[in-house]
Amino acid sequence: VDNIPAVKGISEKIALELIQKFGSLESLLKHINEIAPAKIKQTIEDNQERIKLNRELAVLNKDMQLDFNPDRLKIGEPDYKELFKLFKELEFKALLKNLPVAEGEKPDLEVSILKDKELKDLFSQQDKLFLYGNSCAELVFCVKDKILRTDSIGMNLKDILANPKIKKIGHDLKKIKVSLNKQNFVFEGLFFDTMVAAYLINPSKADYGLAELAWDYLGKSIRTDSLDSPEALSIILELTPKLEKQLYEKKLIKLFCEIEMPLVEVLAEMEITGIKLDLELLKKLSEDLEKRLARLIAEIYKISESEFNINSPKQLSQVLFEKLKLPVVKKTKTGPSTDEEVLNKLADRHQLPARLLEYRQLTKLKSTYIDALPNLVDSQTHRIHTSFNQTSTETGRLSSSRPNLQNIPIKTDLGKRIREAIISFSQHSYLVSGDYSQIELRILGHLSQDETLRLAFKQNEDIHCKTASLIYGLDEKEVTQNMRDVAKRVNFGIVYGLSAYGLSRDLQIGQEQAQGFIDAYFSRYPKVKWYIDEQIARAEKEGFVTTILGRRRYLPEIKNKNQSIRSLAQRQAVNTPIQGSASDIIKLAMVEIRRGIKEKGFKGRMVLQIHDELVFDVPEDELKEFIALIRDKMEHVLELDVPMKVDIKVGRNWAQMESLKEEIK
Repeated sequence: VDNIPAVKGISEKIALELIQKFGSLESLLKHINEIAPAKIKQTIEDNQERIKLNRELAVLNKDMQLDFNPDRLKIGEPDYKELFKLFKELEFKALLKNLPVAEGEKPDLEVSILKDKELKDLFSQQDKLFLYGNSCAELVFCVKDKILRTDSIGMNLKDILANPKIKKIGHDLKKIKVSLNKQNFVFEGLFFDTMVAAYLINPSKADYGLAELAWDYLGKSIRTDSLDSPEALSIILELTPKLEKQLYEKKLIKLFCEIEMPLVEVLAEMEITGIKLDLELLKKLSEDLEKRLARLIAEIYKISESEFNINSPKQLSQVLFEKLKLPVVKKTKTGPSTDEEVLNKLADRHQLPARLLEYRQLTKLKSTYIDALPNLVDSQTHRIHTSFNQTSTETGRLSSSRPNLQNIPIKTDLGKRIREAIISFSQHSYLVSGDYSQIELRILGHLSQDETLRLAFKQNEDIHCKTASLIYGLDEKEVTQNMRDVAKRVNFGIVYGLSAYGLSRDLQIGQEQAQGFIDAYFSRYPKVKWYIDEQIARAEKEGFVTTILGRRRYLPEIKNKNQSIRSLAQRQAVNTPIQGSASDIIKLAMVEIRRGIKEKGFKGRMVLQIHDELVFDVPEDELKEFIALIRDKMEHVLELDVPMKVDIKVGRNWAQMESLKEEIK
């Protein structure tokens, strides 16, 4: 009975008085002429139909003929299969975890146990090997439609795993390779990874676990925690041909075979190699930061004239908005917001928000990196071994975790000190960095085919200075540093689909002036505007966009009626082919550099990938040839209509590196 509209002008008090006077609603409507005062009488008379409808809505209908059987109301055992389907469809993940395993769904699999010596003949002619498990003791294989495992780990098993000619098919092969390496097993011949294939087919999923893929492609309701190794292997066997078919249908098979699968090996080797830290530097940094934070906290208390829990949004809110009377910028369900955006806006009005921002940045870096990194050092290798995530972004970019090294600030002093703690493996080796210069703008020049943009890169011009001269209508010699900075933001803003509103906020200028910059940009680079319109139109027509090498990203919200949601999808339609192509190029470079390292027998190793940058540890006597390999592969791995340029730096640690304008003689 919620939300039944009241009759305007009749309050609850007046309604009660009328009902009490006439005894019932029916009686009231029969004696409208007796209602006083005249205004109330007229209101009731004008709204008779509304009053009758309201009564009909509020009163239960007792005359319904129901086929009522009390036995049907007894609580019985649910249909777990149907519940699984429903919870999957509605994404009720917590409820899914609590569902009991449907025993009827579990396959009855026969597993043969073989001795190591029996493996030799089985695999001598075996072209493809399906396998699953994270240790040699747990590994199960499929040979000639039979699932088997070995009861002893011997040379035959080692040879099979190390043989690159035996094509390995499984789920999350990188994890298997890293795990086997810890047990001193070589694992080569990684051929088809169902997790990577599923990611390439649909990069927007949050989960690429076997149970999730079994539901998506096989219609099987399986709980992840109920899977044993033979069952997991049977799912891999069923999934592989279905995924392979989709890779061919969506023209993704070349990308899968030439980039993503070879990259599995590259990333596994990077994880195994690890990164060396200067632990003494981190220890000193932590101690210094502790003192700095103590001084900052004392300063915050002095400015606010009170002591409070700085990490408590509620207490902080009271200090900022009740005590200091600063304006509320935005609200949350629990009260005024104290997030970073709010503090940045309030920093011009009072010194406390600026100190709070500094406190948050320092505590975050201290807990996330300075104090956390030493705890992640492996006791045997004395290095940290980050995990590189190949299936976590919709654009194809890689990410890393435990630790996430991609978010260390590059421009702050503290960020530089943390990078200083990432060092070369020995006194006889150096860290070498290869960083793509403005790769996304170069890809924009290639995709848009804008002559002015392409020519600027071909002539090795300063693209930001060039853009500044065009949008300000000045000679390049007259462009100031501030103008160049504005042009740089416009350049990259265009790549990310920035609107006049967004640019005005970014540059802290009027929206009209920001729109003027964008208009001037498009008038000087007209084909860039054509590219943007073309990408949005294509996304609306086909439902997806592609990179230069064919990677897809689906954009179902491109036709959403909500303008903000639709606008986001449009920005993604413009940016994904650019950012995704940059990701494809650096991945391809990683594959080719690794191949070059193997061919030349270098001892140098790739250790890090951070967006457009690759970091290597290289012995001193290999520097010249190794750097030549990096530059050659990174700059020529894919020929575009504009030249690709790589900045090479060399140093003992990641922060203190010198640019290498020319190759080492």
